[in-house]
This record gives sequence, structure tokens and C-alpha cells, in this order.
Amino acid sequence: MTDLPLALVTGASRGIGAAVAHALEPSHRVLLGGRDTAALAERAAELPGSRPWPVDLSDFDAVRAAVADIDRLDVLVHSAGVAELGTVEEAGAEDWRRNFEVNVVVVAELTRLLLPALRAAKGHVVVINSGAGLTARAGWGPYAASKFAARAFADVLRAEEEPNGVRVTSVHPGRTDTEMQRAIVAGEGGEYRPEKYLRPDSVAMAVLAAVSASPDAHLTELIVRPR
Repeated sequence: MTDLPLALVTGASRGIGAAVAHALEPSHRVLLGGRDTAALAERAAELPGSRPWPVDLSDFDAVRAAVADIDRLDVLVHSAGVAELGTVEEAGAEDWRRNFEVNVVVVAELTRLLLPALRAAKGHVVVINSGAGLTARAGWGPYAASKFAARAFADVLRAEEEPNGVRVTSVHPGRTDTEMQRAIVAGEGGEYRPEKYLRPDSVAMAVLAAVSASPDAHLTELIVRPR
């Protein structure tokens, strides 16, 4: 197992992150990033080739300490995120700050700290974005703006790091059956029907396709929509 490539998946305790960890585990050693230690322990029990990596990503001193012993990293999947919605009239400064802090600043800082390890492995960074990172809609301003920014971050990272052998992929899922989606639908006052949405493992398969692509191929942007 120790000769398998190493992957770090943030937000791995549930939802898309947990599904990505399941998809990668047969071919990778997986670090399960998250703050819910009990949930991470459950995921690790399901995945023999994984171990919990409990870190509060907004605590940059803790992140710096946690990555200090990672000298090679083959895959970094940014799945942790928040979706705090609201119209421009309703959303206050803290709503905008929270979306940008988690969906952009945390992603940028974790990537920056791990760049030497990613370069050493000629690794792959995957940013789980959103359909809202391609098309903004009324009432989704703070979230959509942060996801547009995350897409720009991935584009810049790709331009800078492709010469160093690092691949970068943005994955834009449509609405997916997760706890976050349930909260969004509840906030919208709608009826939650899981069959209307993508399954998290469908998004995970897109991530696996990107990181499994042959060395001559670079899947830069993947859009996954519910049928």
C-alpha cells in the first residue's frame, strides 16, 4: 500500500468529498480531510487505504503544521465548501466573507502550502466547483461570486503550474443530493426530491476520470449535470 500514490480530499466526512474518497481509495492512499473527527473515523473504517486528516482549514497555522510532513502529493481534491445564499439586498458583508473565505481563500492557501509536494509528484489539483461557477442566478450572489473566483483561481494555477507538470481540473457539478443541497432547498421553500439531483458518486467518477487520464491528456474543466 505504501507505494500507492497519495491523495488528500478535503470535506471527506460526507457528501461529494466522501464519495471522492471512496472512488480514489482503491488506487490511492487517501488522507480524509475534515473537522468532524467522528465522521472521519467512520469513513476511515470503510476505506482501509485511508486515514483521517482532521484539520480546521480556516486555521492556517494548524494547516501549515498538518502539511509539514507531506513531501509528495499526487492528488489534492478541494471538496470542502459552504453555500450561503441571499440576494444582494439581503446578504450582508459576513455572508460574502464566509463564502470567499471557505471557497476561495482556504483553497488557495492549502494549495500554496502543498505546491512543493505537488510539484515533486507532478500531481493533480481538482477543485470541486459548481454550476454556479459558470452561470450566476438571482439569490445566489455570495456563493456564485465565490465559485467564479474559485474557477479563476484554478485557471491561474493551471497556467502557472502546468510547466511544472501539475495538472489542474475544475469540476462543475449540477445540483447534487447532499446535506448542503437539502439545506438550500429548505431555504428556498421547495420540496426535496433526491431523484432530481446528481448522486455524489457520479461527481466522484468525474474526478476519478480526470486524475486517471493518461499523461498526455489534461482534463481542464468538467461539467456534470443531472439527466
